[in-house]
Amino acid sequence: MVYPVSLRLRDRRVLVVGGGAVASRRVDDLLAEGALVEVVAPEPSERVVALAAEGRLVLHRRPFAEDDLLCPTPAWFVLTATGTVDAAVATACERERVWCLRADDADASPVHRPSVARGAPGSPAEGITVAVSGDRDPRRAVAVRDAVLAGLDSGTLPVRRRRPAAEPGATHAEPGSSLPEHGSSLPEPVAGRVWLVGAGPGDAGLISVRGRALLASADVVVADRLGTEEHLALLPEDVEVVDVGKHPGRHGSIQDTIHELLVSHARAGRRVVRLKGGDPFVLGRGGEEVAYCAARGVPVEVVPGITSATSVPAAVGIPVTHRGLSTSFVVASGHDGPAGLGPLLHATGSTLVLLMAVGRLAEIADALVAAGRPPATPVAVVEQGWTPRQRVTHTSLSDLAERAREVGVTNPAVVVVGDVAAVPLDR
Repeated sequence: MVYPVSLRLRDRRVLVVGGGAVASRRVDDLLAEGALVEVVAPEPSERVVALAAEGRLVLHRRPFAEDDLLCPTPAWFVLTATGTVDAAVATACERERVWCLRADDADASPVHRPSVARGAPGSPAEGITVAVSGDRDPRRAVAVRDAVLAGLDSGTLPVRRRRPAAEPGATHAEPGSSLPEHGSSLPEPVAGRVWLVGAGPGDAGLISVRGRALLASADVVVADRLGTEEHLALLPEDVEVVDVGKHPGRHGSIQDTIHELLVSHARAGRRVVRLKGGDPFVLGRGGEEVAYCAARGVPVEVVPGITSATSVPAAVGIPVTHRGLSTSFVVASGHDGPAGLGPLLHATGSTLVLLMAVGRLAEIADALVAAGRPPATPVAVVEQGWTPRQRVTHTSLSDLAERAREVGVTNPAVVVVGDVAAVPLDR
């Protein structure tokens, strides 16, 4: 059995005996930790020689001597990887009570080095070190280490910080604490950041791996009303969730509030996920949110999602393109009725996919027929795609408005206009 610990070696003298391939790899690790490295080796590798020439370590081209442990100052830690004198080095370290890691004989070494991986900078697992011992089975240790790191990076393991990261000069606030009042001065410099994450069409399994990982590391989640419910239910209780779901008649005012929330929380040092149904950049006003954050110096990243424009039709077996029927498709908002479609009214050769169109179906159908679409053109309305409440209504362009009223079509729904809408019926 061993007692696992972590060593802080920054600015501490570490002696490396040997200059071969193993020692060279260990030297790079030690330098990365800020150790003051000295190497004793009669025939050092090119890598060690180059590091010495750069002034990054001290090199002694000679065999090991016991005085190396104590001069010019006592070593805090020794690594020996010579293949010849490792036992003698370890014995000398034992007499001087200096911890020694032997590369030649793990059973005889008083120090064992586990298999180590670190969360990448900028990833949700940043700042986390994974160290695994495999009971003298290095490949086993590596496999377990990599599996744990994959879980951290994917968000399937809890990675969210419970304490703010230490950043010199940064101002931090604990999640849940009050924000500065609107118009008051905000803390500087910016310590947090914002991610616009596409949640996909509604099924929690359709979010991207990176999106899920960022949710797992978020302090604050600013969420839309649609397509996010399952994701929010999985968040820990201490994650602050801000519901900014839009309702008819208040799109403009709530969007201004969203902008201010993102910037305020980020400036308070928080990791902010702006969780949006579908894809942030497909009729989601994501571009406005990115521009607002960037103009105020808040770092922001977009994590694409699966757009409902293609995925919701796919949920009921409708391809937006299909050989022999349609080789292109266009996506538009039906919120403003025919006026918002412009030249798309005349794109009669393409599949037309409409989002936010439920309230204007009659007007849009009449305009499409007037622009040249045959009244018998197949139409499919898919409500609540990728949820247990999913429902599809098949009709024609001429009967769309009446059929929608008859069955009680409600938002959210995706409307598909074109021959592909009849594909499931012809199977």
